Amino acid sequence: MSLVGAVQTSVLLAVGEGAHWLAWFNPWYLSILPVPLFVLLFLWLTVRYIPNDRVGIVEKLWSSKGYVDEGRIIAMHGEAGYQARLLRGGIHWGYWRWQYAVHKVRLVTVSEGKIAYVYARDGQPLPSSQTLGRVVECNDYQDATAFLTGEIRGQRGRQRAILREGVYAINLAVFTVITESKVQTLDHLLDRNEMAAIHGWRDALADVNGFRPVVIGRGVQFVVEGEEGECQEVDSIGIVTVHDGPSLPPGEIIAPAVGTTATDSHYHNNYQDPEAFLAAGGRRGRQYVPLTDGTYFINRWFASVELIAKTVVPIGSVGVVVSYYGREGQDVTGAGFRHGERVGEGERGVRERPLGPGKYAFNTSAGSIVLVPTTNFVLHWITGKTETHRYDESLKSIDLVTKDAYEPLLPLSVVVHIDYQRAPGVIQRFGDVKKLITQTLDPMLSAFFRDIAHTKTMLELLHDRQSIQEEARLKLRDKFHEFDIECVDVLIGKPDPREGDDKIETLLEQLRLRQLSVEQIDTFAQQRVAAEKRRVLYEAEALADMQTEITNSRSRVQVAESQGDADLALARKKAEQTLVVADADLARSRREAEQTVVVAEAHSKRDQLAGQGRAQRVAQVGLAEASVLLKRIGSFGDPRLYALTQAAEHLSHSAQPLVPDRLFVTGGGAEPATGGNPAGGLLGTLVELLVAERSGFELSGNASDLKDLESYAEKLVSEIPAESKA
Repeated sequence: MSLVGAVQTSVLLAVGEGAHWLAWFNPWYLSILPVPLFVLLFLWLTVRYIPNDRVGIVEKLWSSKGYVDEGRIIAMHGEAGYQARLLRGGIHWGYWRWQYAVHKVRLVTVSEGKIAYVYARDGQPLPSSQTLGRVVECNDYQDATAFLTGEIRGQRGRQRAILREGVYAINLAVFTVITESKVQTLDHLLDRNEMAAIHGWRDALADVNGFRPVVIGRGVQFVVEGEEGECQEVDSIGIVTVHDGPSLPPGEIIAPAVGTTATDSHYHNNYQDPEAFLAAGGRRGRQYVPLTDGTYFINRWFASVELIAKTVVPIGSVGVVVSYYGREGQDVTGAGFRHGERVGEGERGVRERPLGPGKYAFNTSAGSIVLVPTTNFVLHWITGKTETHRYDESLKSIDLVTKDAYEPLLPLSVVVHIDYQRAPGVIQRFGDVKKLITQTLDPMLSAFFRDIAHTKTMLELLHDRQSIQEEARLKLRDKFHEFDIECVDVLIGKPDPREGDDKIETLLEQLRLRQLSVEQIDTFAQQRVAAEKRRVLYEAEALADMQTEITNSRSRVQVAESQGDADLALARKKAEQTLVVADADLARSRREAEQTVVVAEAHSKRDQLAGQGRAQRVAQVGLAEASVLLKRIGSFGDPRLYALTQAAEHLSHSAQPLVPDRLFVTGGGAEPATGGNPAGGLLGTLVELLVAERSGFELSGNASDLKDLESYAEKLVSEIPAESKA
């Protein structure tokens, strides 16, 4: 056989069903080609090379079997059209260029920690109850034939199954893969509208961060409070909304829990296995079971996840559960309670048992938790004042009218306690604590204190505050108990005047002045006590400062006392000796004194007798001289003559001249005719005075004077003691 015949035979064998068209060509065409060029042409016509990072999508341009059925895209039985089988990296024979077009596309790559979504352009149509194509065994969409012709055939449209990180050889003629970075498809297969829809899906997924797994746990979350928001670190849970599957029955708003434990036959692994979820009876809509801490690879087309903070019941509070989900409950409050029903676990309504302090993965779409404080909390009926719990933000001071027509505003604070076991009853009856306060406690307390004010004057309202508080505490405690709360204490403040009213201030000013006077008295007394205490303090400080010296002094005192005791003992010995000596001396002195007395009495007797003798002698001499003198005077006949004689005698012996050089005359006496002294003058006066002083009588020169002189002498003689006369 010639070379040309051999090549022709091989070509016929290679091209199979398309070999019959070679008969159209004149064999001379092959005979004129050089052998090398013929081989190259043959290889170019029959051999296809696919790089290892790409796949080849085969498009059959024509076929004797015709074209694929209407409504299908992929040829499964040799028809013309896109083929299900891919060409992987390497050299492939038999794909004639005039019959097959091979589209080389890159392998689908999903980055680590990311998710890719799949859109199937072929498969069974979706029923009206589905929004996503079911999951089938097709090796993660790498086996298009299994997807389209398997026992359970795949459905066209968006798929429930997702692609995790990795590299996939996917037939992009059948499947469009949407990743975070791009949309991988055969661009010429999609029209403008279909391409816009796919890009719209991609943008929507990017908006909900759908290309990343759902991470539940502690993290930063934007929390909106009022009109503003801020980023806070919260501990979150995920509320799941399923967008595929049967709808909820009428009247239901929350889908029930299905296959929630690993032991369930249809465990859906926290919504990560859509088929298991639907097989277990899962329904579309908001799900009752939330996602807790962890990482979840969830198809966001199948289920969206909303992150919310975990419900925290703080210490000092309980959470009353109001459930929107569950079966119809049976009232546990009894026939006598007509304010609503309380139900048990798993039932719809106000749950009988509240949640204690803690952190709960509570689905707020399936119910609400009303926090009720169980510690004592204060409510202020004071205008402009509120506590952090803000239960009293709408309360104001109570306006009163007293008995004497004053109109004060009464500030009031009430300490309230709610028993945790009665908290569900409070919520069931009032809805929440704030409604209890504003709709019940506020009007009740206002009416109570207005009634009290009508019976009190303004001064009584001020002075009787303690008794009013006690009365209010007792009466309000009973009233509060009817509403399942406890009144711990009632605190009344100072009544305030209304705006523009100065009558109360005038009354208070008078009371202040009165009390100030009393306080000043007490202050002065306390200052006196303080001064005394300060003095004691100073003494104590001084005593402390002198403690060393005092200690030394005490030591010296003790030494001195010991020395004194010794000296005292010595002195006692000496005193005893002295007493003995003194007794002896006393006895001796007594004897000497007795002797002295005897001697003294003898001497005294002797001196007395001697004195009497001398006295008698002097008296006798004197009497004798007096008698002689009297007789001498009597011999002159006139005593004055005797006196003049004595004066002349003395003057004769005087050294003074008789006749002085100068004579001073002080005055004369009376005339002789009148009986005056003719010899008056200074000398006469002196003589008269001398005689009068010595004798006690005046000498006048008469005879009677001599008689008086004799009488005087006799008197002197009679006065001489008898002992002297003897």
